[in-house]
Amino acid sequence: MKSDFKKSILKLGIILFSGFLGVMLIGSVAMAGQRTHTVFFQGEKNELNVYRIFGSKPGKTLLIIGGIQGDEPGGFLAADFYADFSLEKGNLIVVPRANFPSILKQERQINQDMNRKFMDDTTLNYEAKVVDVLKKLICESDCFINLHEGSGFYSSTWKTLDRNPKKYGQSVIADDAILYPGENLASVDLKAMAQQVIDKINENIEDEAIHFHFNNHRTNHPDTSHKEQRRSATYYAMNVCKIPAFGIESAKALPLELKVRQHIYAINGFMDILGILPQTPGIDLQKPQMEYMIISVNDAIPVVVGKMHRLKINRGDTIQVHDIVANYERGLSVDVLGAGNDYNDMEKKLIINEPTRIEAKKDFYACGSVFLDFHDTIDTNSKRLGRASNEAATIRYKLKINGSTLIAENYSHVNIQLGDKLIIEDIITGDIDPSEYVVNFKGFVGNNSINTGEDRGYVIDTGAGVLIPRFSLKKKGRHYYVVTTLAGNEVGRIYIDIKS
Repeated sequence: MKSDFKKSILKLGIILFSGFLGVMLIGSVAMAGQRTHTVFFQGEKNELNVYRIFGSKPGKTLLIIGGIQGDEPGGFLAADFYADFSLEKGNLIVVPRANFPSILKQERQINQDMNRKFMDDTTLNYEAKVVDVLKKLICESDCFINLHEGSGFYSSTWKTLDRNPKKYGQSVIADDAILYPGENLASVDLKAMAQQVIDKINENIEDEAIHFHFNNHRTNHPDTSHKEQRRSATYYAMNVCKIPAFGIESAKALPLELKVRQHIYAINGFMDILGILPQTPGIDLQKPQMEYMIISVNDAIPVVVGKMHRLKINRGDTIQVHDIVANYERGLSVDVLGAGNDYNDMEKKLIINEPTRIEAKKDFYACGSVFLDFHDTIDTNSKRLGRASNEAATIRYKLKINGSTLIAENYSHVNIQLGDKLIIEDIITGDIDPSEYVVNFKGFVGNNSINTGEDRGYVIDTGAGVLIPRFSLKKKGRHYYVVTTLAGNEVGRIYIDIKS
């Protein structure tokens, strides 16, 4: 648990050093061997955590950014391993989660693609504020790598629909083969740098079919097929800050741990080129597990509530989640179902008018819950199956329709348009662990290889032919229903009415 001292430091926005507070001076002798953690936009949905690691000896600075697009977890999980590094020589700037809102939603973007806002963009939104910080960090660095996941497998020649020059996966991308920093400065062979790293990555990949390759986007050339990259972070780094910059693209189709390892091989390769001497991190992608939350009611002294435990409050009370303690320190958020916003409800004061659940997340992975019950609700010590009939009165459904959240009451009708994208995010219950339920959209199969009947979390594109009309009411493909069962007994349902 964070100490009160640490919390007060974070709330004041002061940089926390390892063992003392001081003024942040990049390259200063006084910073040798130290680490800093800066929190930008604290308390906002786009909170940005930046970690600086200074070697005991001076040297080059490498900037590592992950999570600029939220549906690419291999990058931000790999960057995480470097935030707690100790360095013998050189420096790191690590931004594991540049776009935390999109990570929580497992989406590429929220308002705009953050990686298309670094040049010639004047739209004001949270992405613009984050990009302003990232631009400064890029220009503080000697080299910049942006960690991504790409579709398919890059090949310099056309081989298949999934392996061709238009694909990004398993490649190291540069905006050109040579960087010309300016007058009286030597040019930098970006292709040679990338190839040196690629060779190191491929040493660890036995299957040649997933080897990495150099992908030159030739972004400034008139005949480039990647003109959209002229607004990217690497393009800004090369053309404004005049530093080497690369995109590392593991293939989306590969297993998560393999993607994380490949990004780590790439990061280590660039550190080696720059002469940055680290401790090599181990990889332990253990399952996220919350231990407890720290919650206050009506601004009273905070209390500790364990995972899957219940907190009794009164209807209309104000609750505030101050902290989560879990087996991870970064990427944590909470969602007060039915009461908070679409992103992170940590530190938010929320009025609770219905029994609900507070879900803890590590990035977009649910890792534990706390239940909020009212003092006047039913006795929770009765047997689970005996409570099934009471559950129907407390179940609600958290839906996402075209990106907008909707809370639907049990046995209600939800009207949508043909072509809308629907996600059953979860059910809100006041008495039983929601993982004990099965929530099944009749007429939709989320996982064709293992059809468990559980359909929470899948994108249901109503215009893509994924619904099975014979399971609809009257078999006309316009009226479907979602049924919720507990131990095989139906305890709820909602109706999905699709308008043409």
